[in-house]
Amino acid sequence: MQKVVLNITMSLDGFIAGPGISKEHPMGKDGPILHDWIFDGKTEIDSSLLKEVVESSGAVIVGSRTYVTAIEDAWGGNSPFEVPAFVICHHLPEVIAPGFTFITNGIGAALDQAREIAGDKNIWVMGGADIIQQFLNAKLVDSLDLHIAPVLLTNGTRLFDHIKPDKIGLEKISVIDTPAATHIRYDIIR
Repeated sequence: MQKVVLNITMSLDGFIAGPGISKEHPMGKDGPILHDWIFDGKTEIDSSLLKEVVESSGAVIVGSRTYVTAIEDAWGGNSPFEVPAFVICHHLPEVIAPGFTFITNGIGAALDQAREIAGDKNIWVMGGADIIQQFLNAKLVDSLDLHIAPVLLTNGTRLFDHIKPDKIGLEKISVIDTPAATHIRYDIIR
């Protein structure tokens, strides 16, 4: 059964990127250490969790800031995803990379197109924070997968800054701890 899954890494104090995001620093100052569990410090368990996310996804949704700051430098001008990726934006970016579809009429339109393409597989909403907050506020999320890096960034982009004051109920499905991250999966309770 298809789910809309928010899957993202954050610091223990709730930041998904460090301060000073730019083309030179797509994750901001010290932001790349959040993803050591994917690259430098990963274990077999970390690798299998990442593989599960990729293999269970039939489409990916990202925001325009994530796309623009990462496409030229971090992603080398190409989509890193093996499935169609949808970018939610107000205007088309200057650089149009292959593998991306640009959606200018909101998260609902992006989700509709992603659902159609994904079939029975999940829709992976990877961020940034603004897109994730929009999906949570619109109650369009089924599952929240957090990878908590063992670091306090103390500054940067917070994941949950602009959530509506409505309570969001969570049911803990699993907790897996590795030296590089604590991986927590929640289902959203409606």
